[in-house]
Amino acid sequence: MTETTQSMQSPQLDDLDHQLVQSLLIDGRAAFSKIAAVLDVSDQTVIRRYRRLRTAGLIRVVGLPVGHRVGLLESWLRVQCTPDAAVAVADALARRPDIAWVTLNSGGTEVNCVTRARTREDRDALLLHKLPRTRRVTAVTAHTVLRTFVGGPSRWLGLNQLTPLQVAALERPVQPGHGQVQLDGTDLALFAALARDGRLGYPELARATGLSESTARRRVEHLHDAGALFFDVEIDPALLGFPTQATLWATVAPAGLAAAGAALAAHPGVPFAAAVTGSANLVAVVLCRDTDELYEFLTNKLGSLPAIQHVELTPVIRTVKRAGLLTDGHRLVDPVE
Repeated sequence: MTETTQSMQSPQLDDLDHQLVQSLLIDGRAAFSKIAAVLDVSDQTVIRRYRRLRTAGLIRVVGLPVGHRVGLLESWLRVQCTPDAAVAVADALARRPDIAWVTLNSGGTEVNCVTRARTREDRDALLLHKLPRTRRVTAVTAHTVLRTFVGGPSRWLGLNQLTPLQVAALERPVQPGHGQVQLDGTDLALFAALARDGRLGYPELARATGLSESTARRRVEHLHDAGALFFDVEIDPALLGFPTQATLWATVAPAGLAAAGAALAAHPGVPFAAAVTGSANLVAVVLCRDTDELYEFLTNKLGSLPAIQHVELTPVIRTVKRAGLLTDGHRLVDPVE
């Protein structure tokens, strides 16, 4: 194997790359000139780094809806399959536009995914008709997401490459908001374009929606400021030094659920944690540098939370889809429309 081929298979990100990723996690649409000033490098350096990572398919900024603010019905599914069917089921689910974050878990016999349905009819059609009719699906458990503790607009704290002053310089305050934001056809077109590339310029967004550039800018800023739109960075955690990933299912006493969720949200190894329906009422994604760190998380972090009554930790064997993007090794791939 040549050095070039090996590099393509195992890309290496340096400290400046990590700083760039953290900057985009803070504000996915921050101007490159602003990021450059915060990182104390030239504009061209930041632009080159981003373009290299973006062109290689290693990073993508995406604009996504905040589910409860725009009326999406979000559920976390655990789909049990026969061993010979899990990959095919995961691939089929990943190609659905209403399903995100598809993973193969538990030795390859369980598929986890998040559904984001616009209507109860759409959600029920998937849960009650389509999945049960798949011959080699042996069981489906659906957990409605009740409250997200970390994930979405609440960014992951796992990267610590920037100083507090640098973080403050990049942060853009957003009001959480209450109730639902009503979306029209133009808003849906904006979300569709931003889901493909959250850093699209306003001329491109104007062409995608039929709006003027100034109106497209106002719409994006309104949705973001209203807490209906957030910008996320999709990247394989292994590239950031976290190759070990697991899904945590915990049964927590109701009186301690909020405190347990907040404790997990404050842990740098947890990019997502939410209260859900079901006997296991707390779900989280855990990222670690190795299995020893995962063991320490299980025994020390979880062991110190008195309200947790039962824990199931399932390793993630393969990530099939991140947000709206398919994966090919470390690379992010647009789904075929």
